[in-house]
Order: sequence, then C-alpha cells, then structure tokens
Amino acid sequence: MRVLISCGGTGGHINPGLAIADIIKTKYPDTEFLFAGTPNGMESKLVPQAGYKMEPIKVAGFQRSFSLENIGRNAKAVAYLITSGKRAKEIIKGFNPDIAIGTGGYAAGPVIRKAARMGIPTAIHEQNAYPGVTNRLLSKEVDYVMLTVKEALNFMDESKFRHSVTGLPVRSGINNKLTKAEARAKLGINGDFTILSFGGSLGAGCINETMTETIKWHQGKKLPINHIHGYGGMGKDTFPQAMKAAGIPLKSDRLRITEYITDMDVCLAAADLVVCRSGASTLAELEAAGKASILIPSPIVAGNHQYHNAMVLGKAGAALVIEQKDVTPERIISEIEKLSADSDKVEIMSASAKGLHLEDTNQRILAVVEELLKK
Repeated sequence: MRVLISCGGTGGHINPGLAIADIIKTKYPDTEFLFAGTPNGMESKLVPQAGYKMEPIKVAGFQRSFSLENIGRNAKAVAYLITSGKRAKEIIKGFNPDIAIGTGGYAAGPVIRKAARMGIPTAIHEQNAYPGVTNRLLSKEVDYVMLTVKEALNFMDESKFRHSVTGLPVRSGINNKLTKAEARAKLGINGDFTILSFGGSLGAGCINETMTETIKWHQGKKLPINHIHGYGGMGKDTFPQAMKAAGIPLKSDRLRITEYITDMDVCLAAADLVVCRSGASTLAELEAAGKASILIPSPIVAGNHQYHNAMVLGKAGAALVIEQKDVTPERIISEIEKLSADSDKVEIMSASAKGLHLEDTNQRILAVVEELLKK
C-alpha cells in the first residue's frame, strides 16, 4: 500500500499526520508513505525526524490586513497558487498513491484537491471544533471526512460529505496507565495538590505572567501545592529572572520550572489541575489522561478555533474556560485556590474529561483507511 499524506504549517496539523502514518504502519508495516508539505515550514523538519520522506510544495496563505508587507506576501501567495496544481500533480504521479489523506494546513489544499480530481480515494482529518479554511473547502471534494469532535459539523455542510467522529490520536505515552502516585514518585514530589502549567513549546506570555504571580502566591504562603511549569522559548529571558528576583528556586521539593517539558506523560499523570492553551492535541491529551483544567484559549489563531475547542470541555464540565481578555493573576489564583480546596470538584472535572476521550481512535481511523482502500 502507498499512502500520501499532506499537512503543514503548525504542529497541530503535522503531528496528526504523523500519528495517522504510525497507526497505519502498525497494522500494515509494509506500507510506503510520502508526505507533501511546504519546504520551509515545521513539517520540513518534523517529518524527516519521524523517519518519513517529504516532497516540497510551495503554498502560502493570503493576508487579510492591508500593509505594504502583506501586499508582497499576497503577491507571493498568488504566484505559488498558480504553480501549486502542477506541482501537486507531479508529486502524485511520481508516487502513485493508493490513498491520500490531508490533515490541514496550506499544503494540503492543492495536493488533496488534485488527488481527488485524479480519482485517488481521499480523506481529510479535522482536528478542531472550528474547522480550518483548507478543510472546509476540501470537505466538498474528498471521499471521507474524519472529525475530532462532532461540534465541527456546526460550521460545515454535512450533507456534502461522508464523515465520522474518530477523535484525535495522542502520543502513546499519555495512555501508559501510570498512576498519579507512581508519576509523583518518579518526579520526586509528594501527594499534595499538583498544578501543571504550560503554554506550548514557544510558551505563552499571558500564561507565563500569570504563573509568575501564582507561584509567588503559593510559595510565599507556603501552601501545600506542587507546581510544574514549562515557560517555553518565549519565557527563557524573563521567567527564570522573575523567579530569581522573588527568591524562588527553579527546582525544589515542590517546584519544577523548565523551558520545555520533555516528559509530558509523567507530568500529566502526576497533575491534579492543568493550566494551558487549548490546541486540539493538548485537549486530546487532557481527555486521554482525564485531567481537570483551566483553559486560556489563544486569541490570535484562525477563526478563534482554540475558544471553540475549549468550550467542548467547558460545556462538558471538564474545564474552566477563561478568555485571555478576562485573565488576571488574581482571577487565576482565586480559581486555583477554590479548586485546590475542593477535591470532589476536581474529581468530577477529571471524570468529565475522561468521558470525552475515545479509546478506539486508532481503530476508527483504520476503518476509514480500509474503506478508502476498498474504493
């Protein structure tokens, strides 16, 4: 079997593409894979690092705000658009795939559209509760649409395509059944209330600023709270200095503050409460781990999709959703103080998160792949 996967732009599009390849390879180890993505995007590094071959295709999005810089960007996007169809056809004819799958991002548009028009069985996977422009357009042309959550149908014309809710694949370690006690022993922390906070690999200024004050609060009052925080690249020049100025160590028997959290599976298992953004992959991991959360959606993403993602958990009682415009250190500290004193509430939220998790996501995705193969 030969499978073409197209994705790009952000880890939120690339990682699901890689996960789907891994799912297929587990059952069909002789499968040949080819990824198509932009030559300078994150996919150009992440795909080869994962052991897959990638063919480049130049595609760019159009900028809506008016400026001289954006005029130049849009001119380049038009030039890429003119040549993208021809390049997509070259990639497809050169690889001759049995099926093609898109997981979002600009590169998926011309590649999956061309594959569908060439008669190749095609599918897309939409990660967010608010679908991206590329997938909304492709949904009318492909054979099958896989959804992470059913709420995405509120923004798509479901009469135009076949679909099913497959969920979103998560890293295998998140489901390793490590108990809270085992995880805490591994991290060297005790059994007290444990907070995990992060803003992604780059970090998030809003979360870093809020956690600076939160850590000062519980450390200053010597409260029985453990805290793991990843400040990301955005905070590397400010967060450690803020802790030093407050006389707070980056590591103690109650604190672990690092730029990157490389053992997220262990940290998630150890946590009672998670404070973070609401990208689709992050939320899928919160659900898989069954964790209560305070979600602060990024306000600068397309279609405000992180807010729509977060509200799926918020409406289910699994998370407290606070928009960034409403975030203050005092507000977050107040919410953490209430939750740390109400273990029953935290357990209910955790159970609600776990209830959203689809245990058979891999099998659901394989079922779609096998249906495409029959076609």
